[in-house]
Amino acid sequence: MKALLLAVGLAAFPALGLAAERIVVAGGAVTEIVYALGAGDRVVARDTTSSHPPEVEALPDVGYVRRLSPEGVLSLAPDLILAEEGAGPAETVQVLERAEIPFVTIPDATDAKGVAAKVRAVGAALDLEAKAAALAEEIESEIATVQDRAEGVAEPVRVLFLLSAEGGRLLASGTDTAADAMIRMAGGTNAVTGFEGYKPLTDEAVMAAAPDVVLMMEGRAEGHGGAGVLGHPALAATPAGRDGRLVEMDGLYLLGFGPRTAQAVADLNAALYPGG
Repeated sequence: MKALLLAVGLAAFPALGLAAERIVVAGGAVTEIVYALGAGDRVVARDTTSSHPPEVEALPDVGYVRRLSPEGVLSLAPDLILAEEGAGPAETVQVLERAEIPFVTIPDATDAKGVAAKVRAVGAALDLEAKAAALAEEIESEIATVQDRAEGVAEPVRVLFLLSAEGGRLLASGTDTAADAMIRMAGGTNAVTGFEGYKPLTDEAVMAAAPDVVLMMEGRAEGHGGAGVLGHPALAATPAGRDGRLVEMDGLYLLGFGPRTAQAVADLNAALYPGG
């Protein structure tokens, strides 16, 4: 299905062999790849999740990746839209397709081979196949090296990833998420494996998970009377709470699975095993 998504998008080019010069990007990792391939000067707009490299934030914002504004996109007269899997909504995609603007969907990924495939897919859409192949090989090698080193940990720490702790309601990652993949790649073990995706945890479930470390995206750990998320009564009773072990990382850097993935894995590994 993912290969079909890409093939359909590429087939929509009105003139094969002509590289797109006015590109709208939707999806932080896709945007990073475009810039890593040296095509940032061809980007005319981006979605809200596209925040790296910093200069991309000066471009017009066409909305959140899953709630793109068709009017905003059309007003920029793009000759290509590059979007991560899940971009939309479907109604917006249909409007853009009726306007005969090529809409290329880049398949999602949560491992080294998948990230390399994303890079190659973006390269194919930009007519930069050779440069993309070289970058993909470099990224895949770097991720594999870091991951091999991280997997040598004798006693993996138990990591609880919280997507949100707003109002004391702890929304945690189970399996089959980008957070779960990053925890494992960095040499940790997910403290919650009883469900897939993200679900709220009861106090009893938090204490049963007994995390050694709580992992969150930057800016989401505040509250609880100034004590932060570790001041939550259930978390305070866990090893992470008792030892004050909270790790915060930029969301796109941690979960984007783009060109910076190898360094993100290395940084998370260092945070989980300080001095190791």
